[in-house]
Amino acid sequence: MSDATEVINTVLSEDGKYVPKSIQRDARTARGLVPKLLRLAGRIPFADDLAAAWYAANDPATPMKAKAVLFAAAAYFVTPVDLLPDFIAGLGFTDDATVLATALGIVGMHIKESHRAAARRLLNLPEPVNED
Repeated sequence: MSDATEVINTVLSEDGKYVPKSIQRDARTARGLVPKLLRLAGRIPFADDLAAAWYAANDPATPMKAKAVLFAAAAYFVTPVDLLPDFIAGLGFTDDATVLATALGIVGMHIKESHRAAARRLLNLPEPVNED
């Protein structure tokens, strides 16, 4: 993509910064992710990864392209229209897990320990034990 196209495809975000349209924060995603994640945290094994991805996507130090991938994965989790509806026992979250795993495979190196620690605090998970 050319620099001109990238400039044209930007929007003014709520905090007054220009960001690519692909990562423009959708208020529904921001309002929907944390409540849904907290409600389902005990039933989905990837809750801590999703929360860490959310914190990384909101980190100003995370590159824009990584933010786009992470916001897209979070938005898919919140979106009520899924490839497999979430209420199907045993299979409902497999598509969400696949989308998140793919996103982490692409930009997982941008999720720092500080993002993981914030995710553990949000979900009331214990800190990992160091065997040193």
